[in-house]
Amino acid sequence: MADASPTGPTTSGRIVELRVHGVSGAGADQVLDRPHVHQVAGDRSGGFYRTRPGYPGATGTDGVTLEAYRWSDLPSGTAVRTLSLVFLLPFMLCNVALWMRPAGRASKHGIVALCRVLALTLTMLYVLSIVGVALDLVAWRCMGTPSCMTGRSWLSWLGGRSPGIRLGVLALVPVGAVGLVWWLGARPGHSFDAFRTREPAASEHRLSAVGQWDGAPLVSRLRSVHVAAAFATLDGSLLAARASQGASWETVLLLVATGAVLLACLVLLTVVQSIDRPGPAARIDGLTRGLRTIACGLTILVIVHTIRSPKPWPQSHELPGYGATVAWLFASQTALLVVLAALVMWRRGGRPGSSPLRALGAPVFVTVAAGLAVAFSAELVYRVSDVLDRDGDTADGLATSPPLAYKWAIFGFFIAVLTALLVGGVVTVLTRRERWRAATAIVAADFPHAPPEAAERLRQVERTVARARFTERLEPLSMVYAGLAALGLATSVLGLFQLYPGDVIQRYVGVPADLVNFLIGMGSYAIAAIVLGLVIGGIFAYRTAQFRRYVGVLWDLGTFWPRAAHPFAPPCYAERAVPELTRRITYLVEQGERVLLAGHSHGSVLLAATVLQLPPRVTDRVALLTYGSPLQRVYARLFPAYVNDQVLREIGERVGWRWRNLWRDTDPLGGWIFARHRPGDHETLTGPMAAVDTRRADPHGVVPPPYDSVPPPILGHWPCESEESFVAAERDLIERLRADRRLSP
Repeated sequence: MADASPTGPTTSGRIVELRVHGVSGAGADQVLDRPHVHQVAGDRSGGFYRTRPGYPGATGTDGVTLEAYRWSDLPSGTAVRTLSLVFLLPFMLCNVALWMRPAGRASKHGIVALCRVLALTLTMLYVLSIVGVALDLVAWRCMGTPSCMTGRSWLSWLGGRSPGIRLGVLALVPVGAVGLVWWLGARPGHSFDAFRTREPAASEHRLSAVGQWDGAPLVSRLRSVHVAAAFATLDGSLLAARASQGASWETVLLLVATGAVLLACLVLLTVVQSIDRPGPAARIDGLTRGLRTIACGLTILVIVHTIRSPKPWPQSHELPGYGATVAWLFASQTALLVVLAALVMWRRGGRPGSSPLRALGAPVFVTVAAGLAVAFSAELVYRVSDVLDRDGDTADGLATSPPLAYKWAIFGFFIAVLTALLVGGVVTVLTRRERWRAATAIVAADFPHAPPEAAERLRQVERTVARARFTERLEPLSMVYAGLAALGLATSVLGLFQLYPGDVIQRYVGVPADLVNFLIGMGSYAIAAIVLGLVIGGIFAYRTAQFRRYVGVLWDLGTFWPRAAHPFAPPCYAERAVPELTRRITYLVEQGERVLLAGHSHGSVLLAATVLQLPPRVTDRVALLTYGSPLQRVYARLFPAYVNDQVLREIGERVGWRWRNLWRDTDPLGGWIFARHRPGDHETLTGPMAAVDTRRADPHGVVPPPYDSVPPPILGHWPCESEESFVAAERDLIERLRADRRLSP
């Protein structure tokens, strides 16, 4: 794509305003607020656009050249993004958790290792859920029950075969599932080298690693380890069933080999410095690939052994050892979560007096990820069991019922969600007065001379401000839900002792067993509703702009960070966006331009990481304008090791404090960077930081203007390129860039 910039250096000192949109997925014409645009660099996934010369309004404020960077297609396409929102959500949350560690360097490797081991358990859990469907429910239970096979020709062809043949043949289902995930994770994408900046990052802060660090080698190593563990999980399930009635020497040998593969996977994930080694590393790469190859070959041997083993199979209700394996996995996840939370609290660091809640982002997100993965897996097994049941009599119902660990998991998940919703409702009611009081004061200060007929509109603004302030309450609520989810996960261990939820709760709590069983059924339907809601939400996210802002912010927050914990998480768009922005800005400056960077929402986060990578010769000719920015309100809370006051101050220093940040009280996501500047606040912040933030009253008015019949809209998190406050901030930064040019030698 030809660039509209001159081919050689210029001395005109022109200013280019480079706008980077947020999660809205707006087109370049919307970002530039101009109807006629054309692409000057990049491709369809991520491209730079400018207004076409010769049309009215082709230039921006004070004659600047307008340019937009559109990256909304980088995370993934519509269909892929929608499906990924459902099936890859636990993997994504677990991957994000690794980046949420505390700011201190102490115990960094321990936290990273624990997050990666927990991520591995999620892969094993998904394999076990497919094993539960294909091997336990279908091959072992249904094919062993004549009434279950009646009318099912797709099952009866194996019904008369031995259990070994049934298990061996249907073991190809989890093998195919692992192969599919392996193929999807290994698909070639854009070459990282094509977008990486050749110069080293100018900043030593960790945020500068986003987009600068080549994550391809690490992802490849993690993928090999997860594939090996996935096949070993399948092998262990088959061998546990084979060895339940006495093991032959071949079975023991294969069990030892399977255990060795799983142990090697765990060891590789805990040697953080070796597996994180940048670039090709023959030793570690050879180990991970060799382990994967051994696991694949071992799976072939195990399936052949399962089919050909002459020893009679035991007569049991469920696949021998399967329920215990699932329960032990749940117990291991619970223990790892407790260790992770203890380690994070012990080494949380941070400023004196800072809230301990900020330190617990990693264990909270991992717990939520594990809870969702357990719920999805349990629902898959439970729903297939319900389909196979066909409302049969009691004997058939028992024959195809899922393992007890899954029943406990569904019950625990449903109670955790229900309790969290109740606590959220209570917190909403209890904090309503406080939030409304603050909102009333803000609105009264913004509209002191509002006429009486504007009372209803003022009430709407107060409601919006009060709702926006609820964002701060989500932090403790997430803690409550994570604790309940961890408790529900721990109760799944009771399935090891063949304890039914209804019997236990009726005996020790007094709740009737029938009610508990009813709640388990309701929990199953609730999980199905959540899955369906995620699918529908992903679809509507591309049809409704307002809905897209709330769904998109979660997705873009998760996919901003490189894959460092789970290799099957959605790919990181910042690995291309940040280097591409860095290269483009450097090119413009080398052409003699000065650049005003304007970023909305997540666009401001991309620009923050970009500024940290720009060399001083470039940042001396750059200014920064952020609006609706979640840097302080979201990222500094969730990722204190990567976004903190020190990092934000360095960003300001690198651009010579040519930085303006615009924010609204009606915005539930964006906020101030250094100071709020609300009317009546007595802030003590001094120096250049005090001049960064500008609060904007929203809406512009509460009564219809003379030329309109409705009052101005409440904008909240919407961008503001056409507002007077945005134009004023543009003009201020443009003048400072031009003044610095006149003063420069």
